[in-house]
Amino acid sequence: MREVTITANDAGQRLDRFLKKYLCNAPLSLVYKAVRKDVKVNGKRAKEETLLAEGDVLQIYLGEDDLDALTKKKRTHAAKRQFTVAYEDENVLVLCKPFGLLVHGDSTEKKDTLANQAVDYLIEKGDYVPRVEKSFVPSPVHRLDRNTTGLVVFGKNAQALRTLSAEIAKDSGFTKIYFTIVCGELAKTLHLKNKLLKDERSNKVRVLPETAEEGKYIETIVRPLHAANGFTLVEVELVTGRSHQIRAHLKYAGYPLIGDAKYGDRRVNERIAQRTGLTTQLLHAGRLVFTGLPEPLAYLNGKEAKAPLPPQWAFIQKKLFGKEIIE
Repeated sequence: MREVTITANDAGQRLDRFLKKYLCNAPLSLVYKAVRKDVKVNGKRAKEETLLAEGDVLQIYLGEDDLDALTKKKRTHAAKRQFTVAYEDENVLVLCKPFGLLVHGDSTEKKDTLANQAVDYLIEKGDYVPRVEKSFVPSPVHRLDRNTTGLVVFGKNAQALRTLSAEIAKDSGFTKIYFTIVCGELAKTLHLKNKLLKDERSNKVRVLPETAEEGKYIETIVRPLHAANGFTLVEVELVTGRSHQIRAHLKYAGYPLIGDAKYGDRRVNERIAQRTGLTTQLLHAGRLVFTGLPEPLAYLNGKEAKAPLPPQWAFIQKKLFGKEIIE
């Protein structure tokens, strides 16, 4: 029998979800069998939905050899660090993601991701000690597409991660400002309100009228910074945060992003590729302001993080506008 004491980072989650993480090499059938027969919480049988509190003691009635095998974490080689740090304190880490790097793993890449690089960074600093933690891993609270650059927010402890995730689910917590260049000359600010419907098969989304019965509500504010030669450099504020929202919403409004293969103008994209070498969307999450966060993260409200534009932006701006508008 092994006793496991629930720490602050383990607390607040269901018994079965904790065991899925702690017994990381166990099949689900074994996890649920353990809940029924081999696990007690504070000396008593507990249901799988039991919420664990800090200080609870789990008694796991499995052999030590079996437990060692089921809980042993796979050792991975630290990935080369590709990010820069925009802001950091004891609770929150904000990183600048470069072009081409995934936030989470997918079928094409599971190891070299921003999430894994962030964990390696925190281990090196001593801010995260895997052997001490039973289930918690510092994680991002939102994501960017592989070819979108800029700011990504991480929770460094469970309380911060839960607080940020809960606020983001309500489209709150921080204001996100993106920069991009669109086709067409935009003369005034657009305040777009619609519904967004995702097609899982094509991994694309469709924008529908705000009155549509299906889809999720989206709201996007687009401010022109400079318009010339058939293009506009814009600042985009996300009021809601949905997958592909900026790219699809601007396409729907008649101002598709340059280089965007999924939602852009193919003929314009071909010309842009010839002039600048750009073959994917030009989208950068450049500013982030924390707003309306409750305790224990209320001290962050009003703080701002910034990510400098990638080097290619200067070249593209000069090609399209004859000068660099923003650096």
